[in-house]
Amino acid sequence: MSSTTTSTPQTGHVGLNVTDLDRSTAFYRSVLGLEVVNEGTDPERRFAFLGRDGRLVITLWQQSAGTFATAAPGLHHLSFQVDSLDEVRAAERLLRELGAEFAHDGVVPHSEGAASGGIFFTDPDGIRLEIYTPKGVEDIAAPAGTAPTCGFF
Repeated sequence: MSSTTTSTPQTGHVGLNVTDLDRSTAFYRSVLGLEVVNEGTDPERRFAFLGRDGRLVITLWQQSAGTFATAAPGLHHLSFQVDSLDEVRAAERLLRELGAEFAHDGVVPHSEGAASGGIFFTDPDGIRLEIYTPKGVEDIAAPAGTAPTCGFF
């Protein structure tokens, strides 16, 4: 039996359960610069599809209570790449204005001496997020030494 794959699967969009759709929609639009491309307003089935340049990035589903359980199996964190350290720092400033909680104090590398790194924070429901750049942070000390910073927060 053989199968032929014509392409390599890539991540499409990420779906997140949220407790307050309006609050989460505003957060992700502000922090990631996404726009609402579709939404459901039925009180029993509220959702928002957020995207950029015709590409769906995140779907939000108002169907949960409580906060994100970091100790349970499942999503560890969701990461977004930007082109420069300046963009990471701009996101950090915005997140501080929004009152986001950070796992580390500012921009940190992915491990000691790594060129890549970013900021690690949570959304309004406690979902762990990262905004990083692939270069420019090699002169900053890593909080976890040679262990992956993005894995232990």
